[in-house]
Amino acid sequence: MKKMIMIAAMMLMSIGAFAQSNVYIKPMVGGSLATLVGDVENNKMKIGLVVGGELGYNLSENMALTAGVLYSMQGTGVKDHDENINMDYLNVPILFNYYVAPGLAIKAGVQPGFLLSSKWDDEDMKDMNETFDLSIPLGISYEISDFVIDARYNLGVTNVLKENKGWTWDGKARNSVIMLTLGYKIPL
Repeated sequence: MKKMIMIAAMMLMSIGAFAQSNVYIKPMVGGSLATLVGDVENNKMKIGLVVGGELGYNLSENMALTAGVLYSMQGTGVKDHDENINMDYLNVPILFNYYVAPGLAIKAGVQPGFLLSSKWDDEDMKDMNETFDLSIPLGISYEISDFVIDARYNLGVTNVLKENKGWTWDGKARNSVIMLTLGYKIPL
């Protein structure tokens, strides 16, 4: 009987260890430098906040998949003015992580984004912007214990401006965002 209890306890511990080593959640917070690129002029980077979390699954010792939900302050600054075009998004990054060394990962994937608000000073501009944005995130991260420092560049591939909605030109603009976050991996 004692052997059976011991075997059952060891099996439960191994299952728990397997689950802990493979699945995790990572709350994260950080900052961004964002601007619009394309047929836009007089713009500059603006500082924003990034907060959210990711769920990760380790496929092997050097490969993982993550999917997350991030609130991200994006948009652009306007040169020669103390004004910003503030565009807030709910982004859903889906990334493949490849560990090139212990704790050091390179990552790439896709990121659908959903516009929450868009303002120039206090003027609402949401009806002038597309509500969906698709980006390609490319990045690198480093893990120290369970803390993760993550740097990404999100290359926008979709036009964020609606055509013929009050813009003075027929140009296109895409999001360009640099993110630096700190996260903490919590095994599940």
